[in-house]
Amino acid sequence: MTQVRRKKRLVDGVLLLDKPYEISSNGALQKARWLFNAAKAGHTGVLDPLATGLLPLCFGEATKFSSYLLDADKAYRATVAFGRDTTTGDIEGEVVRERAVNFDLPALRLAMDAFLGEIDQLPPMYSALKHQGRPLYEYARAGVEIARPTRRVTIHALDLIAFDGREAVIDVVCSKGTYIRTLAQDLGERLDAGAHLTGLRRTRTAGFSLDAAITLAAIEALPEGERDALLMPPDILVAHLPQIQLEPAQAAGFCHGQAVRVDENHAIMSRFRVYHGETAEFLGLADLREDALLYPVRLMAVQTAV
Repeated sequence: MTQVRRKKRLVDGVLLLDKPYEISSNGALQKARWLFNAAKAGHTGVLDPLATGLLPLCFGEATKFSSYLLDADKAYRATVAFGRDTTTGDIEGEVVRERAVNFDLPALRLAMDAFLGEIDQLPPMYSALKHQGRPLYEYARAGVEIARPTRRVTIHALDLIAFDGREAVIDVVCSKGTYIRTLAQDLGERLDAGAHLTGLRRTRTAGFSLDAAITLAAIEALPEGERDALLMPPDILVAHLPQIQLEPAQAAGFCHGQAVRVDENHAIMSRFRVYHGETAEFLGLADLREDALLYPVRLMAVQTAV
């Protein structure tokens, strides 16, 4: 019997997903896309299969604004086990060295303080960074070490939640591109004890909190007709930007890609969210330049049937 393919829907919005363990970010995305029967979807930054927690997903027109989440600071709760180094920096790797854990709580706090602010990190070999078109983890699995430059990242906060003498639970607030596995390994080296991650959970990104996220299982348990209510509007991704409202004639030209003159006293050389003044409909993003014209940057599309 031939299986009938479902016709994809035009779905626009942002879903805060609580990603489960041992599934890739893309795997979680594709599952969510299937649950919503969405024609278009994308995620906003990759979480390791080991990591769980907050993974914002964008559907339809919201994908146009996903870069604002990619560049945002992140927050994690990391569980760090001291005394063992692994090939991957987490529990999925092989143990390559064991060391005694001789430091105390004050020494741990002092070591953590050394990583606050701007630091240089060496990206791990077991990562998705590309070298000559191939991810580094493919070279690592083949036993090949690739020279790679350090990258400058910022650790905004490190808070010790618990420590039992061998394992610590640490809350991290950091800039984009920070490898928490590398941070754990570097912390272990500073304490001359070695370390690896045994757990990692993303708790915040770009003002969104894990408290508002939902699991794939919970979505699947809902009737299909109730799932769209979980989605936030696309403009939630750019809510930090100032807004401008346009009159109907201005809005018509703007939606056709035309620059429009704005009479109001707005900050020049700024980026704005743009709305239709009468309907409050989100139209897209624009830059207000020195000529006092508002230039479209990203426009929402008119929805048509697939």
